[in-house]
Amino acid sequence: MRFSGQGGAAEVEARLGPLACALEARVEGRGAAPIPRAERVRLLFAPAALSESEFELLRLAGTEVGTTSCGLARLTLEPARLMELTERSPAARCLSAALDAATAPLAPPRVMGILNVTPDSFSDGGAWLDPGRALEQGRAMLAAGADLLDVGGESSRPGSQPISAELESERVLPVIAGLARDGRATVSVDTTKASVARAALDAGASIVNDVSAGRHDPELLALVAERGAGLILMHMQGTPHDMQRAPRYADVVREVARHLRERARAAWLAGVEPERIALDPGLGFGKSLAHNLELMRALPELRSLGFPLCLGASRKSFLGRLSGEEVAARRGSETSAAVALGAFLGAEIHRVHDVAAARAALSVARALTNGESP
Repeated sequence: MRFSGQGGAAEVEARLGPLACALEARVEGRGAAPIPRAERVRLLFAPAALSESEFELLRLAGTEVGTTSCGLARLTLEPARLMELTERSPAARCLSAALDAATAPLAPPRVMGILNVTPDSFSDGGAWLDPGRALEQGRAMLAAGADLLDVGGESSRPGSQPISAELESERVLPVIAGLARDGRATVSVDTTKASVARAALDAGASIVNDVSAGRHDPELLALVAERGAGLILMHMQGTPHDMQRAPRYADVVREVARHLRERARAAWLAGVEPERIALDPGLGFGKSLAHNLELMRALPELRSLGFPLCLGASRKSFLGRLSGEEVAARRGSETSAAVALGAFLGAEIHRVHDVAAARAALSVARALTNGESP
């Protein structure tokens, strides 16, 4: 599966090369995606990553120059002025690529149905552990409008313990094979293990959704490249077992963006085609309530990394803390609000438990934002 076109190899190299990784660039907009091209653009970058002449070139082009409390340079300029510099400046080319990604029209939103074949997932643990019931649920989600089905056999809820690859495969493979035989589903496997991913791809999956972003198993990225599969890379601080033990960040948006950029580059260097990559900020994975809210507001900045964003807010505890709802399965309204706002801010793939409600929220959000009725 191809997530969306991201340009040719030269453009990708400009976006993901060493300079782009060092720049720590952000595009800051008004909160909605896409950021209007007519607006002045504020860029944040690390001046130490540039030569003195490069930094001076960008500084002279800006209409406003300053620094942040964490030492980043803040530059405000007109997009046309940035484009003029791209012929002479590698740094300007990298920043321009970030701007292009942030201002490009969004692809139509897609709904990814969550199919947990586990006994201990935070919201629906045990509900779909039986393969027959899981297949019924998968087909029901397709009928409700799911574009993708994400099948997971190992819980990643806070405090969960890892399981063996054999047990994980035993849980997911019958379900993936059954859905693939149906011929209607694009199936993703939610795993951090190359051996499970390999078996799932053999069984009919076409996407690997890795919450460790390829860090848990060094063979996974090469496997995805070899098979030409889609890849979702997520940010997580720590592991599922310990990630919610007082997570800390100096600047959560900057650190998550840097991690996702580095993991996208690692996947690219392993041979994964950039148009097959999507990124997930990992709401609830090593984040406090404040961190999650800041990342939601920063979705336009994360989108400027140049890849589709996958958002997994469905039924999560931070939504319950906002509304007062303690039971995860009753957080439908909260999830719909997060899905609608996420789509407005730039997320293209929405990972949810309730497909029908997400579809309705996306239809309304799209109509309100763009005037496009279903």
